Amino acid sequence: MPETLHWQGDTQGHLELLDQTRLPAEEKILEIRELPTLIEAIRMLRVRGAPAIGVAAGYGTVLALREATDWSELQSRLQDLEDARPTAVNLSWAVNRMRQRIATLRQEATAWEDLAGPILEEALEIHEEDRELCRSLGRQGAALIQDGFRLLTHCNTGSLATGGIGTALAAIKTAHGQGKDIHVYADETRPLLQGARLTLYELSRSGIPATLLQDSAAPGLILGGEIDAVFTGADRIARNGDTANKVGTLPLALAAAQAGIPFYIVAPSTTFDFQIATGAEIPIEERDPGEILEELGPHRVPEGTVARNPAFDVTPGALITGIVTEQGVLHPPYTSSIKPPQVHGR
Repeated sequence: MPETLHWQGDTQGHLELLDQTRLPAEEKILEIRELPTLIEAIRMLRVRGAPAIGVAAGYGTVLALREATDWSELQSRLQDLEDARPTAVNLSWAVNRMRQRIATLRQEATAWEDLAGPILEEALEIHEEDRELCRSLGRQGAALIQDGFRLLTHCNTGSLATGGIGTALAAIKTAHGQGKDIHVYADETRPLLQGARLTLYELSRSGIPATLLQDSAAPGLILGGEIDAVFTGADRIARNGDTANKVGTLPLALAAAQAGIPFYIVAPSTTFDFQIATGAEIPIEERDPGEILEELGPHRVPEGTVARNPAFDVTPGALITGIVTEQGVLHPPYTSSIKPPQVHGR
């Protein structure tokens, strides 16, 4: 598969992004040389997935520093970057980490013109850390997958959503690589069809047997005994385990609880938000309702129809069997098992 994102060159280089809005029909690489172009790419989901957005934000700081003329202007540009999407905490985490690195360099009396090198090094480090996090998530999650499992996943949690091999899909890919006989059911993920366009693209590239589902079919299959476990990713996790993920995740957790099958969240430590106690505090992005109406096409809804388009929902921690992190699997009660990590900038 083509790399999801990659920095090309030195401090005067550019960010290369695989435009995910064109997949699977076209593998188009975008060359991002200016911060406003990157912000547009994040908002329009040309790059998406909480970890991938965080990595992109690291490189975005390099662009912001290159464009700013003083500290005040840099702060303004970084705030614009942080505000590009509100729900995925990795974005603000990465921007704040870069702010802290810049502040440390200023305390060390590093000249403005000498900041670019260390800041690019920090962005590259964030990217490499995410690669390692993904590998660890794959190993931890694969241990929960038994030979013969029929797995359900929602949205896209693979290499397209991260700087590495993925989160929930990393567990699935790793289990498949271990020789386990598995079959994956992937929800289509309306209205932008990340499951249909992106997850099936990744699974087919990996040679993993998969079946596409319309979103509303998944709970019925779970209750009908056709699914052995559900694996999804996360965009933000509160201290009590409440988890925001792509809208449509909550019905899967409810059905899994009713059916008595495990429902796992797979996410790196960078996706935990230790500033919020519960999911009620997680900001939920409301996207343009036109994404729904345009997907339906003309003459499918009455003229003047009003639509809402929340991009995420929140699954209560009580419905989550375990949260797979790079350091192991967390179990309820999450208020006790979720602890701030000591690495990766946290």
